[in-house]
Amino acid sequence: DEAVLQEIAELFQLHPLLIEDVVNAPQRPKVESYGDLLLLITRMIMVGSDDGAQVDAEQVSIILGKRYVLTFQEKPGDVFDPLRARIHRGLGAIRRSGTDYLAYAILDTVIDAYYPALEQIGEYVEDLETEVVKSPTNATIGRIYDLKRQLLTIRRAVWPQRDMLNRMIHEEDAFSEPVRVYLRDCYDHCVQAGDIIESYREMAGGLLDVYLSSVSNRMNEVMKVLTIMASIFIPLTFIAGVYGMNFEFMPELHHRLAYPILLTVMILTAGAMIWYFQRRGWISSRKERDGDR
Repeated sequence: DEAVLQEIAELFQLHPLLIEDVVNAPQRPKVESYGDLLLLITRMIMVGSDDGAQVDAEQVSIILGKRYVLTFQEKPGDVFDPLRARIHRGLGAIRRSGTDYLAYAILDTVIDAYYPALEQIGEYVEDLETEVVKSPTNATIGRIYDLKRQLLTIRRAVWPQRDMLNRMIHEEDAFSEPVRVYLRDCYDHCVQAGDIIESYREMAGGLLDVYLSSVSNRMNEVMKVLTIMASIFIPLTFIAGVYGMNFEFMPELHHRLAYPILLTVMILTAGAMIWYFQRRGWISSRKERDGDR
């Protein structure tokens, strides 16, 4: 609501460019100084589905003043319920410390929420890996690309925050030394989350390669079966073609046993070719297929 933002800006005498960054979401995670104020922009990650297939990224803007902290979100729903509970109980350092500690606590809550989201995505990756190996379908490739896109969204949210936190650690005027120690721990968590994301991206790329290889193998098996069938029918077609010619003088055609003899020859020819293909390993027997399973 721009009207509400305008009232807040007038009440706290906020810089117009600061409000512009808050309104024009999404912004890249960053920290900017406006006199005595600091604008911290971070990205909150939440999983939008139970199976981890959908990820929502939302901008959270934090304005840090000497005696107050303002936060702005794009929409209702967040990960701050545990933080609100700590404030309402009035226990712990959050009540005894200054606004810089509260700003750190908000950032720490956002970053800690990455791990449950990444855990759900990890389970989704494992399920997708099982599907790719055992029973890939036409929908599998779409799910892999969706996963890669979701991981890219998370990466764009997490990686820039390392630079933001690194700058906050060196903001001696805005953050006290004890809070900067906490920020360094927050930075380590952010780096760890980034490493997890990179490992998932590599796994997603590997899933795509496995899927394409699986589809190629299935196509090769189909072509192999068709080729074997065509090879078996080539001599049979040749025999049928020879005796299907409309020549007047073909002694075999007038023989009483010509038809059953010809069928026997064709069956023996097909059987001999199947035996030869099995001996060369081009056709696997039922026992071999059961052994592979």
